[in-house]
Amino acid sequence: MKRRITPLVVCLAGAIVVFWISRHTYWTDVEVAAFAKGEALTNPFYATQRFGDALDARTIHDRRFAMPPANAILVLSGWNWSISNGRRSAIEQWVESGGRLVVDRGLTGDHPEFEQWSGIVRARRRVDSSQQIPSPERCDQVREEGVVTTATSDSPSHWICDFDALSTLGTTRSASWSLIGTGTVLALRISIGKGSVTVLNGSPFRERSILNGDHGWLFVAATQLHRGDEVHFLSEELHPSLVALIWRYGQPLVILGTVLIGFLLWRDSLRFGPLAISPTQARRSLAEQIRGTGRFTVRYGGGEALHAACARALEEAATRRISGYQHLNGRQRAAKIAELAGLDRDALNAAVHHPALRQSNELRNTIEMLETARRALMHTGPHHGTS
Repeated sequence: MKRRITPLVVCLAGAIVVFWISRHTYWTDVEVAAFAKGEALTNPFYATQRFGDALDARTIHDRRFAMPPANAILVLSGWNWSISNGRRSAIEQWVESGGRLVVDRGLTGDHPEFEQWSGIVRARRRVDSSQQIPSPERCDQVREEGVVTTATSDSPSHWICDFDALSTLGTTRSASWSLIGTGTVLALRISIGKGSVTVLNGSPFRERSILNGDHGWLFVAATQLHRGDEVHFLSEELHPSLVALIWRYGQPLVILGTVLIGFLLWRDSLRFGPLAISPTQARRSLAEQIRGTGRFTVRYGGGEALHAACARALEEAATRRISGYQHLNGRQRAAKIAELAGLDRDALNAAVHHPALRQSNELRNTIEMLETARRALMHTGPHHGTS
């Protein structure tokens, strides 16, 4: 009975869990921002540029420093103001001639030369221990000062996000435009010559920040944008790597050096085979081996060993083929061999025993006669002759 109840309890518990999940969950579509690709992946001002283009402005992301036209707009982010005196002086003269300069919090604070020239400083806010430290990602409602409104005496409010809540902007000069938040100044504009400098206490124009709060309105207000204006975005944070710079300015030298290094490595590397092709191994014929051995014997030793070997071979053949050969004297042996081989007896006796015929100039004929006699004996029957 227990074996039947246990599976039923388990199935009932599973059904209850599935019912509870189905009653407390729901399906809905959620829009998720797509991953950046192409220029949007490398250009932090891409979204702001597309916004400016939609307002009939001409936006340009400068990869290198170049002075824009006198009536253009220059937006600096992450810019080192004091790194070059010539570049700093050029920007100052451009502003005084009518340029509109906009900088974010990545510039002010550590650049006394810029603060002295523009008259805008950034100072730390005093926050009591009882107050909660504001979050950098929060949005704050700000009011605009320095503009003329037609609806009411007070300027309309806007929401600005991603600003530095622990610092504020200040100036000893007369500001032509400003944004005032809760206990902090988020933006200031000072007129210099024919142009102006606008400082923002945040970075509202980088990445997707243009989509937060009223940053689209802030972009138009900070840049004093009009239809047809030319806006240049510039940042030193986007400098190319050292490898990219070496390739850009020294491409021929890099290629030549790579080829030279590759040649030196190839020259000093271990080889997998001989420098030359090994000769083909071939077997010699028996006739070649005999002739080679004969030439060596004649060259070293005067041919004595070769003559002795031929004479010994003739003696062995005669011993096997001629009956009673061992009991004959030298002349009788020569006569018996000459008779069987059909050779001259005296010539054969001289070939075997005469030293003069063993010289190199006569050795060939002597050996030929001895070999002829040996072969003749080999073709005769065994124990030829009488005892």
